[in-house]
Amino acid sequence: MDALVRELTNLFGSEAVLCAAEVGQRACSYWDSSSMQARALIRPATTAEVSRLLALCNERRQAVVVQGGRTGVCCGERARPADIILSLERMRAIEEIDVVDRTVTVQAGCILESLQAAAADRGLTFPVDLGARASCTIGGNIATNAGGINVIRYGMIRERVRGLEAVLADGTVISSMNRMLKNNAGYDVKQLFIGTEGTLGVVTRAVLSLDESLPFEFDALAALSEFDALSTLLRRLYKSLQGQLVAFEVMWGDYYRAIIEAGDEPAPLEPHFPYYVLIRASAAMGEAKETFELALQAVMDEGLVEDAVLAKSRNEARQLWNIRENFEPLLRDKPTFVYDVGLPIRHMEAYVTEVRMGLGAQWPRHHAYVFGHLGDGNLHWIVSPGEDTPGIHSLVDRHIYEPLRRLGGSISAEHGIGTERRSYLEISRSAEETALMRRLKRWLDPNDTLNPGKVIPGERTT
Repeated sequence: MDALVRELTNLFGSEAVLCAAEVGQRACSYWDSSSMQARALIRPATTAEVSRLLALCNERRQAVVVQGGRTGVCCGERARPADIILSLERMRAIEEIDVVDRTVTVQAGCILESLQAAAADRGLTFPVDLGARASCTIGGNIATNAGGINVIRYGMIRERVRGLEAVLADGTVISSMNRMLKNNAGYDVKQLFIGTEGTLGVVTRAVLSLDESLPFEFDALAALSEFDALSTLLRRLYKSLQGQLVAFEVMWGDYYRAIIEAGDEPAPLEPHFPYYVLIRASAAMGEAKETFELALQAVMDEGLVEDAVLAKSRNEARQLWNIRENFEPLLRDKPTFVYDVGLPIRHMEAYVTEVRMGLGAQWPRHHAYVFGHLGDGNLHWIVSPGEDTPGIHSLVDRHIYEPLRRLGGSISAEHGIGTERRSYLEISRSAEETALMRRLKRWLDPNDTLNPGKVIPGERTT
């Protein structure tokens, strides 16, 4: 045990410290089963302990990598052998649920699914929802400004954060635990830490807004033959459901077929259509079910939708959503790369066609699956080139990202930048924006000890 690790053990106790050998028994992330590397992993139990850790590491110029649920796809959680890992896994408490003001106060290590369950027990809902709900943490969600399947109705997690507490690289605690919906007193300091991936400070606690739980949910899977029909259907449902539309998740036909072929359940709809869309609405009154069904019947009568199935129970709804969320069978080929991009809906069809053509010309045996949150302009890619050669990851990146340049698109709609996407940040952010990011980083973390090498190109990477 080296001197710094021994000092950290004396400071925080042996139960809070994992040495390098113990760290190596953990997997790097959900996506990467190789052994984690770090000088040590520290598990503080309070904001005060996080503060002491960061202050000490800042004084020693020791790099610190922050980890939550390790479900990100951009290597933001990746540590090097000489790094200290700060894990928030011992800070999972739900401190308070205020049913009058509809807020919840949580520690940053709280698992999203645990928060959702606790809110439901009080007749409330925390509507940010994503496939990694059983593993991802609220701190990680805030750090990446997570979105998920309900964004078109409830927004990104940024819209849910009333206040938060964060620790700067030098150990300074910034406590802005605002509980009010309206607070326009000066700068909204919490925004410095939302979506900045732990590079400006470590979120330790947060006050989040909840909504009343709506007792009736309606789910359907529809099949369509034309891409233009998707955007028309979305507009039609916005209008006919009058604020009740929660999710509008599109799957390209090859994605749907691959998931169906990999599973044991019969296909709810025939697998020969070009597009499939999962639709969810929620309402306070059961009568809204008739509105939902009539809206679907109307678009089918017009020929906008070719076929559709309505879930008759929560179990049937879950089976429909499993098609969208259980994409693990598509990750079996090695290598496989995962992306999330953002772009205007009107450009999506041409963009997907261009990317597919480029991938096919370079790798004839490739597989590329597309799905995502079309309603908020977010598409996900799962790409397996069909071969593994040096530099292949960067070549696939180029096919996915470069077409976004002229479309005004984003290289990351909700998963962040980490280290994977730094070199393409200039597609989505101007030179002036990137320069301001660097100035903020150098001001708040002049020794570059906090998540070094993440997000901003050209910062310390070794």
